[in-house]
Amino acid sequence: MRKIILNLAVTLDGYIEGPNGEIDWCIMDGDANFNDFLDGIDSIFYGRISYDLWGNYQPGEEEDELMKSISENINRKKKYVFSETKTSDDTGATFIQSDIVQRVNEIKNLSGKNIWLYGGAKLISTFLNAGLVDELQLAVHPVILGEGKLLFSEITNRVWLTLKETKSAPSGVVQLIYEVAR
Repeated sequence: MRKIILNLAVTLDGYIEGPNGEIDWCIMDGDANFNDFLDGIDSIFYGRISYDLWGNYQPGEEEDELMKSISENINRKKKYVFSETKTSDDTGATFIQSDIVQRVNEIKNLSGKNIWLYGGAKLISTFLNAGLVDELQLAVHPVILGEGKLLFSEITNRVWLTLKETKSAPSGVVQLIYEVAR
């Protein structure tokens, strides 16, 4: 069965963005092999705001080749958007408004590669609270913001994890890979 993998950058103090939505603290580290992760998935789950911001991101000419490669890889994936307000657009994404657990399990049971749970924080909490996440891959960045949007702000029950692997990069980013204990 396919796995749902939360793969996200987070600050040392648990924020996924600064107080004004900024992500300028996020280090795009060539040593992180993010394209390897992307090659192992074929679908992405987005919340509406994350999708509107990043779901169809097109890098400008000034972007480096790594960012262009990552964007092209992301834009080839099947996209699912969880939204209470938006029901469609012209990009080919599938919009889901209700019956989240049932719909996610249907998608998870389809043949294919793993699924990336991208976010935002509210959707991530909903998935964790419903027991839908199989693995967390958190890239912990060497910065303390002190304020912003917390990654885990609406968790209702403990989620026990088993550490599978750690990786570190020269930039100071540490990737922690956890399996959700069942």
